[in-house]
Amino acid sequence: MNSDIDVTETLDVRGENCPMPVIKTKQAVDGIAEGETLEVLATDPGSMSDIGGWAESTANVELVDQQESDEAGETVFRHFVARVA
Repeated sequence: MNSDIDVTETLDVRGENCPMPVIKTKQAVDGIAEGETLEVLATDPGSMSDIGGWAESTANVELVDQQESDEAGETVFRHFVARVA
């Protein structure tokens, strides 16, 4: 995990498939303040492109980073989304 990212809130959508990770990420981002960062934990490999594409097309968010790691034999995709406006 990148220790330079100051995470305000974590959203766990592991076990959920498209489109739920993006839908729940949008809902969670709507609930944080400008300048705060949401960490999203997902197991759906499609979340890498889905959340990235959503962030790119949304004016008030920025995709800060995406990471992939192995946790207890399960691939976990971490997305860091900041609210910018």
